[in-house]
Amino acid sequence: MATGGFDYLVLGGGVAGCVLAGRLTERNGLRVGLVEGGPDHGPGREGWPGGLRDARLLPRDEVWDGDGPPYRLRGKVLGGSSSVNGCWHTWGAPGDFAEWAALGGPHLCAGALEPYRLRAVRAMGLREVPDGELTAWATASLAAAAELGYPEIADMAALGPPRGAGRPPINAAGHERVNAAQAYLRRDRPGLEIMAGALADRLVIERGRVTGVRVIRGGVAETLRAERYLLTAGTYGSPGVLLRSGVGPADDLRRLGIEVALDLPAVGANLIDHPSRTLRLAPSPGLTAALRAQEEADGLYPSQVAIKAGSAACPPGTWDLHLLPIAGAPLFGTLPPGHYEVGVTAFLMKPRSRGRVSIPSADPAAPPIIEPGFLTDPGGHDRTALGDGLRLAGELAATGPLRTRASPAGPPSAAVGTYWHPVGTCAMGPGDSRDAVVDGHGKVHGLSGLWIADASIMPSIPRCNTQLPTLALAELLAEAFLGQRTSPGA
Repeated sequence: MATGGFDYLVLGGGVAGCVLAGRLTERNGLRVGLVEGGPDHGPGREGWPGGLRDARLLPRDEVWDGDGPPYRLRGKVLGGSSSVNGCWHTWGAPGDFAEWAALGGPHLCAGALEPYRLRAVRAMGLREVPDGELTAWATASLAAAAELGYPEIADMAALGPPRGAGRPPINAAGHERVNAAQAYLRRDRPGLEIMAGALADRLVIERGRVTGVRVIRGGVAETLRAERYLLTAGTYGSPGVLLRSGVGPADDLRRLGIEVALDLPAVGANLIDHPSRTLRLAPSPGLTAALRAQEEADGLYPSQVAIKAGSAACPPGTWDLHLLPIAGAPLFGTLPPGHYEVGVTAFLMKPRSRGRVSIPSADPAAPPIIEPGFLTDPGGHDRTALGDGLRLAGELAATGPLRTRASPAGPPSAAVGTYWHPVGTCAMGPGDSRDAVVDGHGKVHGLSGLWIADASIMPSIPRCNTQLPTLALAELLAEAFLGQRTSPGA
């Protein structure tokens, strides 16, 4: 069965997909299909499950690979991970975007991205966290950071001081999460068709051009057709669609019995994420009582403060660490009611290690093989720098404002965690580079009619939470599509 008539098919209803579908349907006459593997809970927040609505929670009931290791988690619902994450927005350093511009073009430098950052801030309704919403632990953490000489950062979601402490703005109306689907999609636009519960399987490729996409909806396979195809299935999902379509490292595809349509070695390579380790603390009775009172009165945000810091290897004038003081319900496992997990987590924001995403078979229902590669760089930089982060976390915990509220609870956790910021598996770069999958406008090298427009095309990871850069990048690409009669790079 084939369905056609679309100008654009957007394959993935996460953050980037919602931006693109929303912006493209602002143009009268364009017909846009948005394909999402998870459910769609409707236009208003009132129709969404309580866990997905509450910005103070990190729900785990509508995610991909929920039974796997934590780094595999991502939202399986319209809005993608913006529907299940911590709602935080921070921004990177100018050097981060200079790295993108060097590989993709000057439109990706910090100055050129600024109007798209602002556009995303407005669309998502970002708001500051006022004093009255801060937990006792967050208030004490800001005081502790000041005691160590970290200046206060007024807006963590903008270019600002290279080091300091602040409250990342959140996409929430009151305590209710505003996800990308709610922020960008207008259901009354006649050009928009949302296809939820539709799993993007593979692309139909004929003579070097994408002419369709096979999706599985309600157990039935169908082929959707459009003039142009925008792949926005995310850092884990987008390479999977390409590989099942025969686009990727030729030898790997042949081993899986997949016919090679295009030998593109970089598909699935260059996986980057922010690794972490946590200094565990035991809360004092006073802190426990304060947290319990706040939870009973108005709910509890586990983390409201971020500190930009530097390891010993970090160059001056920038940062390579986030320190997050955390107090609340544990992310994994449970504690008895009225008891809380407390600590300071250090995240390495400019890791050198690289991982990989591959597929076990051509079955679209088979979870991808994700090798995060945390702390595997040959020189050992990442392990050493993250160790510096734990040392700085200890210094923070030893300040007057915090040591009276919590004490060390044994050695730091040996487990390496994640910030849930994977990027890079369909990296941008010049067409003659074996490390590149797309150009600076997301057009896939060697194929016509196909663009990728999500965090997978970031060639390097910015020193920030990646939701805002993904929003800004999608805003930029959407404008580029609308500004030309044909798509950029066509």
